Amino acid sequence: MKRFIDTIKNIWAIDELREKILLTLGLLLIYRLGSNVVLPGIDTESLTGLQSQADGGLIGILDAFTGGAFSNASILALGIMPYISASIVIQLLGMAVPSIQKMQKEGESGRRKLNQITRLLTIGITMAQAPGYIANLTSQGVAVSINPQLFWTQSIIVLTAGTIFAMWLGERITDKGIGNGISLLIMVGIIASLPQAFFQELVSKMERSGGGLVLFVVEIAALLIVILLSVGLVQAVRRVPVQYAKRTTGGRTFTGNMARQYIPLKVNAAGVMPIIFAQAIMFIPITVLSYSGLETGNATWLVSMFSDIQGFWYNFVFAVLIILFTYFYTAIQVNTNQMAEDLKRNGGFVPGIKPGKATAEFLDTVLSRITLPGSIFLAILAILPAFAMTAGVNTQFAYFYGGTSLLIMVGVVLDTLQQIESYLLNRHYDGLMKNGKLKGRAVSAF
Repeated sequence: MKRFIDTIKNIWAIDELREKILLTLGLLLIYRLGSNVVLPGIDTESLTGLQSQADGGLIGILDAFTGGAFSNASILALGIMPYISASIVIQLLGMAVPSIQKMQKEGESGRRKLNQITRLLTIGITMAQAPGYIANLTSQGVAVSINPQLFWTQSIIVLTAGTIFAMWLGERITDKGIGNGISLLIMVGIIASLPQAFFQELVSKMERSGGGLVLFVVEIAALLIVILLSVGLVQAVRRVPVQYAKRTTGGRTFTGNMARQYIPLKVNAAGVMPIIFAQAIMFIPITVLSYSGLETGNATWLVSMFSDIQGFWYNFVFAVLIILFTYFYTAIQVNTNQMAEDLKRNGGFVPGIKPGKATAEFLDTVLSRITLPGSIFLAILAILPAFAMTAGVNTQFAYFYGGTSLLIMVGVVLDTLQQIESYLLNRHYDGLMKNGKLKGRAVSAF
């Protein structure tokens, strides 16, 4: 406890870090307040149908990412998700469009151009999604107190402005605050439902047939174990040794063994994207069949299978898709050919491996081998909430036992803590960990 208090004092003693943390907290508070501002013209008492719709499925996931703004018909109902969608589209285009690939290699100037394109694409996606959201409002019986045409027009404008405002808040946090702003906005939305889910689970377990306090403590212990495993997955790396004939660092020149460094290949280089892709694919059959009116015969069985998140076939297909998408997204994120070329250009090589093509093949082989256990572990984490629900855990609380929510929270917290630790070490204070270094951090060879 004394060390924790000393660490807080050290953080508060650094003026720049203190200002960044306060700015970040202030902007996050503004985002949370905006999530509770209802669209103009809506009767708030008629939102019960929309809120019941957000209890599960794809709508429930969107509502969790927006911190309840989706089910509240808020001005930030679409949240930051259109920006995430635009970013994914740009990354995928980078594989096929030469002009995008050229921007990705242009350094800071290319990054600014891509950011501008992403912003414009975000506006386009938001304006396309806003009418769908408004149509969903009307289909759920949400009452409107103004002219319908006026409501549609102003709501599309307000929802688009709300997403742009959320995007601006995220960028301001990244530039002026601490941590990745976009990720922090998503994490805050997810955490917003945690206290309510926690107390609901506690109350249900304290009931006569709930199992009592002992069972609740067991559930919390299991949750902590899952969090530890998630931290291990996020931080796990395979260090590939790299040798340099000569290396200059900090004004000193190292040769031979002193010039050895490592390439950290992450066991889970794809992050949470495979789960997001897999969830999107899983909801496509339900959406198509529901809106086409073909929910008969074999289609009924298909809809039932993809709707039962505790069913065997749902979780089996979900896990297989996650494994496949992990390999797919890892191939997008990690360019082994570029890594081999950069090594060769800087006079580096992997001991025992020829520079160039042979190095790229070696890195690709290592990456494929470590991705398999990483993808399987990621799939297991993704379906853990279904096992938690089967074991009797409240549905809302069970979502924190794995899946996208848990991995996003773990990744964002670790990234933010690493930034805070860097400030402490640069000011000659002790780090957050006893050894002054967060475990799992690896030094890149580049």
